[in-house]
Amino acid sequence: MSMDYGFTLKELNSDREKQMVSDFLIEQGLRLEKDVEYTVGVLKGEEIIATGSLSRNVLKSLAVKENYQGEGLTNKIATQLINEAYQRGETHLFIYTKPENRRMFEDLGFYVITEVENYVCLLENQRDGIKTYIENLKRKKRDGHVIGSIVMNCNPFTLGHQYLIEEAAKECDVLHVFIVWEDRSSFPAEVRYELVKAGTKHLENVFLHKGENYIISAATFPSYFLKGEEILRSHTLLDLKIFTEFIVPALNIHRRYVGEEPYCPVTKMYNETMHQVLPEAGIELKMFERKKQDDCCISASMVRKELAAGRWETVRKLVPESTYQYLLTEEGQKITEIIKKSNSRH
Repeated sequence: MSMDYGFTLKELNSDREKQMVSDFLIEQGLRLEKDVEYTVGVLKGEEIIATGSLSRNVLKSLAVKENYQGEGLTNKIATQLINEAYQRGETHLFIYTKPENRRMFEDLGFYVITEVENYVCLLENQRDGIKTYIENLKRKKRDGHVIGSIVMNCNPFTLGHQYLIEEAAKECDVLHVFIVWEDRSSFPAEVRYELVKAGTKHLENVFLHKGENYIISAATFPSYFLKGEEILRSHTLLDLKIFTEFIVPALNIHRRYVGEEPYCPVTKMYNETMHQVLPEAGIELKMFERKKQDDCCISASMVRKELAAGRWETVRKLVPESTYQYLLTEEGQKITEIIKKSNSRH
Protein backbone atom coordinates (compact mmCIF):
# COMPACT_ATOMS: atom_id res chain seq x y z
CA MET A 1 0.00 0.00 0.00
CA SER A 2 1.63 3.22 -1.16
CA MET A 3 1.42 6.54 0.64
CA ASP A 4 2.64 10.05 -0.06
CA TYR A 5 6.07 11.43 0.83
CA GLY A 6 7.81 8.13 0.10
CA PHE A 7 6.05 6.31 2.96
CA THR A 8 4.69 2.77 2.62
CA LEU A 9 1.80 1.36 4.67
CA LYS A 10 1.99 -2.43 4.92
CA GLU A 11 1.11 -5.42 7.04
CA LEU A 12 4.07 -6.63 9.10
CA ASN A 13 3.90 -10.36 9.71
CA SER A 14 7.27 -11.99 9.07
CA ASP A 15 9.45 -12.92 12.03
CA ARG A 16 11.96 -10.25 10.99
CA GLU A 17 9.26 -7.58 10.72
CA LYS A 18 7.75 -8.55 14.07
CA GLN A 19 11.16 -8.20 15.69
CA MET A 20 11.54 -4.77 14.07
CA VAL A 21 8.13 -3.77 15.45
CA SER A 22 9.06 -5.06 18.90
CA ASP A 23 12.32 -3.11 18.90
CA PHE A 24 10.53 0.04 17.66
CA LEU A 25 7.86 -0.18 20.37
CA ILE A 26 10.46 -0.66 23.10
CA GLU A 27 12.03 2.61 21.97
CA GLN A 28 8.60 4.23 22.35
CA GLY A 29 8.10 2.83 25.86
CA LEU A 30 5.62 0.19 24.67
CA ARG A 31 5.72 -3.50 23.87
CA LEU A 32 4.36 -5.87 21.24
CA GLU A 33 1.96 -8.05 23.18
CA LYS A 34 1.74 -11.75 22.44
CA ASP A 35 -1.97 -11.74 21.65
CA VAL A 36 -1.83 -9.45 18.60
CA GLU A 37 -3.28 -11.00 15.44
CA TYR A 38 -2.53 -8.28 12.91
CA THR A 39 0.14 -5.58 12.79
CA VAL A 40 0.49 -2.76 10.31
CA GLY A 41 3.30 -0.26 9.94
CA VAL A 42 4.33 2.84 8.05
CA LEU A 43 7.83 2.46 6.61
CA LYS A 44 10.20 5.01 5.16
CA GLY A 45 12.49 2.84 3.14
CA GLU A 46 13.29 -0.05 5.50
CA GLU A 47 12.69 1.98 8.67
CA ILE A 48 9.49 1.63 10.71
CA ILE A 49 8.25 5.08 11.65
CA ALA A 50 4.74 4.17 12.87
CA THR A 51 2.90 1.00 13.81
CA GLY A 52 -0.26 -0.37 15.37
CA SER A 53 -1.77 -3.78 16.10
CA LEU A 54 -5.12 -5.50 16.41
CA SER A 55 -6.12 -8.14 18.94
CA ARG A 56 -9.66 -9.27 18.09
CA ASN A 57 -11.68 -6.10 18.74
CA VAL A 58 -8.94 -4.11 20.52
CA LEU A 59 -6.57 -1.66 18.80
CA LYS A 60 -3.29 -1.45 20.68
CA SER A 61 0.44 -0.68 20.54
CA LEU A 62 -0.06 2.39 18.33
CA ALA A 63 3.10 4.50 18.13
CA VAL A 64 4.71 7.08 15.85
CA LYS A 65 8.38 8.02 15.84
CA GLU A 66 8.78 11.42 17.48
CA ASN A 67 10.07 13.39 14.48
CA TYR A 68 7.17 12.12 12.33
CA GLN A 69 4.37 12.99 14.77
CA GLY A 70 1.84 15.52 13.55
CA GLU A 71 1.82 14.13 9.99
CA GLY A 72 -1.41 12.12 10.37
CA LEU A 73 0.28 8.73 10.58
CA THR A 74 -1.66 7.58 13.65
CA ASN A 75 -4.88 8.33 11.79
CA LYS A 76 -3.73 6.21 8.82
CA ILE A 77 -2.64 3.33 11.07
CA ALA A 78 -5.89 3.39 13.08
CA THR A 79 -8.02 3.58 9.93
CA GLN A 80 -6.27 0.52 8.51
CA LEU A 81 -6.75 -1.40 11.77
CA ILE A 82 -10.44 -0.42 11.91
CA ASN A 83 -10.96 -1.57 8.31
CA GLU A 84 -9.21 -4.87 9.06
CA ALA A 85 -11.31 -5.40 12.19
CA TYR A 86 -14.52 -4.80 10.24
CA GLN A 87 -13.42 -7.30 7.58
CA ARG A 88 -12.94 -9.83 10.38
CA GLY A 89 -16.49 -9.20 11.63
CA GLU A 90 -15.48 -7.12 14.65
CA THR A 91 -17.63 -3.99 14.77
CA HIS A 92 -17.58 -3.03 18.47
CA LEU A 93 -14.02 -1.78 18.79
CA PHE A 94 -11.88 -0.59 21.69
CA ILE A 95 -8.66 1.40 21.83
CA TYR A 96 -6.29 0.99 24.75
CA THR A 97 -3.93 3.95 24.66
CA LYS A 98 -2.09 6.62 26.65
CA PRO A 99 -4.29 9.44 28.03
CA GLU A 100 -2.49 12.06 25.94
CA ASN A 101 -3.75 10.32 22.79
CA ARG A 102 -7.45 10.40 23.67
CA ARG A 103 -8.36 13.48 21.59
CA MET A 104 -6.79 11.96 18.49
CA PHE A 105 -9.02 8.90 18.75
CA GLU A 106 -12.08 10.90 19.68
CA ASP A 107 -11.59 12.60 16.32
CA LEU A 108 -11.73 9.13 14.72
CA GLY A 109 -15.15 8.45 16.23
CA PHE A 110 -14.19 6.81 19.52
CA TYR A 111 -15.69 7.66 22.91
CA VAL A 112 -13.87 7.59 26.25
CA ILE A 113 -15.13 5.02 28.75
CA THR A 114 -12.66 5.94 31.49
CA GLU A 115 -8.96 6.45 32.13
CA VAL A 116 -6.33 5.84 34.77
CA GLU A 117 -4.53 9.15 35.10
CA ASN A 118 -0.99 9.13 33.67
CA TYR A 119 -1.35 5.49 32.65
CA VAL A 120 -4.06 4.44 30.25
CA CYS A 121 -7.28 5.52 28.57
CA LEU A 122 -9.94 3.15 27.21
CA LEU A 123 -12.20 4.22 24.36
CA GLU A 124 -14.86 2.44 22.29
CA ASN A 125 -16.42 3.19 18.94
CA GLN A 126 -20.03 2.97 20.13
CA ARG A 127 -21.36 6.16 21.70
CA ASP A 128 -23.70 4.26 24.01
CA GLY A 129 -21.75 1.01 24.33
CA ILE A 130 -21.21 0.91 28.07
CA LYS A 131 -24.43 2.85 28.69
CA THR A 132 -26.41 0.12 26.92
CA TYR A 133 -24.63 -2.58 28.94
CA ILE A 134 -25.41 -0.76 32.20
CA GLU A 135 -29.07 -0.21 31.26
CA ASN A 136 -29.39 -3.96 30.66
CA LEU A 137 -27.71 -4.66 34.02
CA LYS A 138 -30.19 -2.43 35.83
CA ARG A 139 -32.99 -4.76 34.80
CA LYS A 140 -31.56 -7.28 37.27
CA LYS A 141 -31.23 -4.77 40.09
CA ARG A 142 -32.76 -6.04 43.34
CA ASP A 143 -33.17 -4.29 46.68
CA GLY A 144 -31.54 -5.47 49.88
CA HIS A 145 -29.40 -4.43 52.85
CA VAL A 146 -26.34 -6.31 51.59
CA ILE A 147 -25.77 -6.52 47.84
CA GLY A 148 -22.71 -8.61 47.00
CA SER A 149 -20.80 -9.39 43.81
CA ILE A 150 -18.31 -11.93 42.50
CA VAL A 151 -16.38 -11.95 39.21
CA MET A 152 -15.42 -15.41 37.96
CA ASN A 153 -13.98 -17.10 34.90
CA CYS A 154 -15.00 -20.66 35.85
CA ASN A 155 -12.93 -22.60 33.36
CA PRO A 156 -14.65 -24.93 34.25
CA PHE A 157 -17.03 -24.42 37.21
CA THR A 158 -15.60 -26.28 40.23
CA LEU A 159 -16.65 -27.12 43.78
CA GLY A 160 -14.37 -24.24 44.78
CA HIS A 161 -16.40 -21.76 42.75
CA GLN A 162 -19.63 -23.25 44.07
CA TYR A 163 -18.38 -22.99 47.65
CA LEU A 164 -17.43 -19.32 47.26
CA ILE A 165 -20.84 -18.46 45.77
CA GLU A 166 -22.72 -20.42 48.46
CA GLU A 167 -20.79 -18.81 51.33
CA ALA A 168 -21.21 -15.32 49.87
CA ALA A 169 -24.91 -15.91 49.22
CA LYS A 170 -25.42 -16.74 52.92
CA GLU A 171 -24.22 -13.24 53.83
CA CYS A 172 -26.11 -11.31 51.16
CA ASP A 173 -29.69 -10.44 50.38
CA VAL A 174 -28.67 -10.36 46.71
CA LEU A 175 -25.51 -11.74 45.09
CA HIS A 176 -24.55 -10.74 41.55
CA VAL A 177 -22.14 -13.13 39.83
CA PHE A 178 -20.35 -11.90 36.69
CA ILE A 179 -18.88 -14.44 34.28
CA VAL A 180 -15.79 -13.32 32.36
CA TRP A 181 -16.95 -13.26 28.75
CA GLU A 182 -13.66 -13.26 26.86
CA ASP A 183 -13.41 -16.43 24.76
CA ARG A 184 -9.77 -17.14 25.54
CA SER A 185 -10.45 -20.02 27.87
CA SER A 186 -10.64 -23.76 27.20
CA PHE A 187 -14.37 -23.69 27.94
CA PRO A 188 -16.34 -21.21 25.79
CA ALA A 189 -18.11 -18.33 27.54
CA GLU A 190 -21.63 -19.67 26.95
CA VAL A 191 -20.61 -23.08 28.33
CA ARG A 192 -19.03 -21.52 31.44
CA TYR A 193 -22.17 -19.44 32.00
CA GLU A 194 -24.45 -22.48 31.72
CA LEU A 195 -22.25 -24.53 34.07
CA VAL A 196 -22.45 -21.80 36.71
CA LYS A 197 -26.19 -21.52 36.15
CA ALA A 198 -26.64 -25.27 36.65
CA GLY A 199 -24.38 -25.32 39.71
CA THR A 200 -26.14 -22.43 41.47
CA LYS A 201 -29.80 -23.04 40.61
CA HIS A 202 -30.48 -23.94 44.25
CA LEU A 203 -29.56 -20.40 45.35
CA GLU A 204 -32.55 -18.09 44.90
CA ASN A 205 -30.69 -14.86 45.71
CA VAL A 206 -27.94 -15.36 43.09
CA PHE A 207 -28.19 -13.53 39.76
CA LEU A 208 -25.83 -14.30 36.87
CA HIS A 209 -24.46 -11.75 34.41
CA LYS A 210 -22.32 -11.90 31.29
CA GLY A 211 -19.26 -9.70 31.78
CA GLU A 212 -19.07 -8.94 28.03
CA ASN A 213 -16.46 -6.28 27.13
CA TYR A 214 -16.50 -4.46 30.46
CA ILE A 215 -15.31 -6.91 33.14
CA ILE A 216 -11.89 -8.57 32.80
CA SER A 217 -11.86 -8.45 29.01
CA ALA A 218 -9.07 -8.01 26.48
CA ALA A 219 -10.07 -4.33 26.46
CA THR A 220 -10.27 -3.65 30.21
CA PHE A 221 -7.66 -6.09 31.51
CA PRO A 222 -5.36 -7.56 28.83
CA SER A 223 -2.85 -8.71 31.47
CA TYR A 224 -5.31 -11.36 32.61
CA PHE A 225 -4.75 -13.17 29.33
CA LEU A 226 -0.99 -12.48 28.96
CA LYS A 227 1.94 -13.77 30.97
CA GLY A 228 4.74 -11.57 32.25
CA GLU A 229 2.97 -8.25 31.78
CA GLU A 230 4.87 -5.49 33.57
CA ILE A 231 2.06 -2.93 33.35
CA LEU A 232 -0.32 -5.22 35.19
CA ARG A 233 -1.21 -2.61 37.81
CA SER A 234 -2.51 -0.08 35.27
CA HIS A 235 -4.66 -2.80 33.66
CA THR A 236 -5.97 -3.79 37.10
CA LEU A 237 -6.79 -0.20 37.98
CA LEU A 238 -8.62 0.33 34.70
CA ASP A 239 -10.78 -2.76 35.14
CA LEU A 240 -11.63 -1.80 38.73
CA LYS A 241 -12.36 1.80 37.73
CA ILE A 242 -15.01 0.59 35.28
CA PHE A 243 -16.41 -1.70 37.96
CA THR A 244 -16.67 1.06 40.59
CA GLU A 245 -17.80 3.87 38.26
CA PHE A 246 -20.41 2.00 36.25
CA ILE A 247 -21.32 -1.46 37.56
CA VAL A 248 -21.44 -0.75 41.30
CA PRO A 249 -23.99 2.11 41.05
CA ALA A 250 -26.06 0.24 38.46
CA LEU A 251 -26.75 -2.59 40.91
CA ASN A 252 -26.12 -0.74 44.20
CA ILE A 253 -23.32 -3.18 45.10
CA HIS A 254 -21.93 -2.93 48.65
CA ARG A 255 -19.47 -5.80 48.73
CA ARG A 256 -17.21 -7.87 46.50
CA TYR A 257 -16.10 -11.40 47.31
CA VAL A 258 -12.95 -13.20 46.21
CA GLY A 259 -11.27 -16.48 46.98
CA GLU A 260 -7.68 -16.36 48.19
CA GLU A 261 -5.24 -16.93 45.34
CA PRO A 262 -2.25 -19.16 46.14
CA TYR A 263 -1.41 -20.07 42.54
CA CYS A 264 -1.96 -17.40 39.86
CA PRO A 265 0.24 -14.28 40.31
CA VAL A 266 -2.01 -12.16 38.06
CA THR A 267 -5.15 -12.94 40.08
CA LYS A 268 -3.21 -12.51 43.32
CA MET A 269 -2.13 -8.99 42.33
CA TYR A 270 -5.66 -8.19 41.17
CA ASN A 271 -6.93 -9.16 44.63
CA GLU A 272 -4.23 -7.07 46.33
CA THR A 273 -5.14 -4.03 44.23
CA MET A 274 -8.82 -4.52 45.10
CA HIS A 275 -7.88 -4.31 48.78
CA GLN A 276 -6.56 -0.82 48.09
CA VAL A 277 -9.09 0.46 45.53
CA LEU A 278 -12.49 -0.87 46.58
CA PRO A 279 -12.64 0.54 50.14
CA GLU A 280 -11.82 3.97 48.70
CA ALA A 281 -14.95 3.60 46.56
CA GLY A 282 -17.04 2.56 49.58
CA ILE A 283 -17.09 -1.14 48.69
CA GLU A 284 -16.16 -3.81 51.21
CA LEU A 285 -13.87 -6.58 49.98
CA LYS A 286 -14.21 -9.96 51.63
CA MET A 287 -11.89 -12.88 50.99
CA PHE A 288 -12.70 -16.52 51.69
CA GLU A 289 -10.21 -19.34 52.06
CA ARG A 290 -10.31 -21.67 49.10
CA LYS A 291 -12.13 -24.97 49.44
CA LYS A 292 -9.65 -27.85 49.62
CA GLN A 293 -9.48 -31.41 48.41
CA ASP A 294 -6.78 -33.63 49.96
CA ASP A 295 -5.05 -30.55 51.45
CA CYS A 296 -4.87 -28.82 48.04
CA CYS A 297 -6.90 -25.76 47.09
CA ILE A 298 -9.44 -26.64 44.42
CA SER A 299 -8.85 -24.67 41.23
CA ALA A 300 -10.01 -24.78 37.63
CA SER A 301 -6.40 -25.27 36.52
CA MET A 302 -6.22 -28.37 38.73
CA VAL A 303 -9.36 -29.72 37.05
CA ARG A 304 -7.90 -29.11 33.59
CA LYS A 305 -4.67 -30.82 34.64
CA GLU A 306 -6.58 -33.88 35.82
CA LEU A 307 -8.68 -33.89 32.64
CA ALA A 308 -5.52 -33.76 30.54
CA ALA A 309 -4.16 -36.73 32.46
CA GLY A 310 -7.43 -38.66 32.11
CA ARG A 311 -7.89 -38.97 35.89
CA TRP A 312 -11.67 -38.87 35.86
CA GLU A 313 -12.13 -40.14 39.44
CA THR A 314 -10.16 -37.13 40.70
CA VAL A 315 -12.06 -34.76 38.43
CA ARG A 316 -15.35 -35.97 39.91
CA LYS A 317 -14.14 -34.98 43.39
CA LEU A 318 -13.35 -31.43 42.22
CA VAL A 319 -16.50 -30.38 40.35
CA PRO A 320 -20.27 -30.30 40.96
CA GLU A 321 -22.20 -33.19 39.47
CA SER A 322 -23.67 -30.86 36.82
CA THR A 323 -20.16 -29.96 35.60
CA TYR A 324 -19.08 -33.60 35.65
CA GLN A 325 -22.08 -34.69 33.59
CA TYR A 326 -21.32 -31.97 31.03
CA LEU A 327 -17.72 -33.18 30.76
CA LEU A 328 -19.04 -36.62 29.80
CA THR A 329 -21.04 -35.23 26.86
CA GLU A 330 -19.69 -35.24 23.32
CA GLU A 331 -19.11 -31.47 23.54
CA GLY A 332 -17.34 -31.86 26.88
CA GLN A 333 -15.13 -34.62 25.49
CA LYS A 334 -14.08 -32.39 22.58
CA ILE A 335 -12.99 -29.67 25.01
CA THR A 336 -11.07 -32.26 27.05
CA GLU A 337 -9.18 -33.29 23.91
CA ILE A 338 -8.27 -29.66 23.24
CA ILE A 339 -7.02 -29.30 26.82
CA LYS A 340 -4.79 -32.35 26.39
CA LYS A 341 -3.06 -30.65 23.45
CA SER A 342 -2.83 -27.21 25.05
CA ASN A 343 -0.35 -25.68 27.50
CA SER A 344 -2.33 -22.47 28.13
CA ARG A 345 -2.93 -21.36 31.71
CA HIS A 346 -6.52 -20.56 30.65
